[in-house]
Amino acid sequence: MTDDAPELRASDADRERVAEVLRDALAEGRLDMAEFEERLDATYSARTYGDLAPITRDLPVGGAGAAPRVSMTKEPERDGGWAGRITGGEGSSTWAVAVMSGFQRKGRWTVPRRFNCFAFWGGGEIDLRDADFAAGEVVINCVAIMGGMNVVVPPGVEVVVRGIGFMGGFDHSEEGVLGDPGAPRVIVTGFAFWGGVGVERKVTRAERQRLKEERRQEKLERRQERERERLERGSGRRELDASRSDGHGRHGLDGLHDLHGGRERELERERERRRDT
Repeated sequence: MTDDAPELRASDADRERVAEVLRDALAEGRLDMAEFEERLDATYSARTYGDLAPITRDLPVGGAGAAPRVSMTKEPERDGGWAGRITGGEGSSTWAVAVMSGFQRKGRWTVPRRFNCFAFWGGGEIDLRDADFAAGEVVINCVAIMGGMNVVVPPGVEVVVRGIGFMGGFDHSEEGVLGDPGAPRVIVTGFAFWGGVGVERKVTRAERQRLKEERRQEKLERRQERERERLERGSGRRELDASRSDGHGRHGLDGLHDLHGGRERELERERERRRDT
């Protein structure tokens, strides 16, 4: 943790690295369950690096479990393809436990070749939408005892579900969807007893915002097109009305001339009849 920038906002990945330190400390007996749950709650509610720093200050950290550090340089942008997201190496988090509590893995993190998670009277969320992958095929092993977990995958990822449920179950609704070329394959396995493991496919928040903006732009263009058509129809109707008005004026004048000429002829015939008599 960098102490010279405590006011900077912490990311989801930063909170996950601190949570991993706490889980290691729980497994090694450095924290009891009450201390672990208290610090884990503080970790997920932390907003800045200054909030995260005291949580692991009295715990040994190192290697992959080290507390987060502030990077003063911008990370390079992804190339947008799957090849750039399959990184090789190790995962940033390899396991998660929720005992009468919950856990989350989401945001920018690296999924290991095998991720093990356990929930007892609790729940967890494993979100892979913004994640990198240590290999082209990864295994998410879920054990849910009177609890539940949810695995969220992005579009384009192939999903295979091999879990076993006893008075519980695994969601198979996303199986059978072909993956994109070069996309990773996610195998969801494990055991559910009086619990369940869900699998759903969602787009990222950025992609959802992009699609929303596209739909908004399409609606705007359709509205503008309808307005142009309405104006064009209105202009054509006014021209037609003007033409009809001119036509009715001419026809009326011609009718008056015809009527006047007919009366003159009738009077002339009457004068001739009188002269003959």
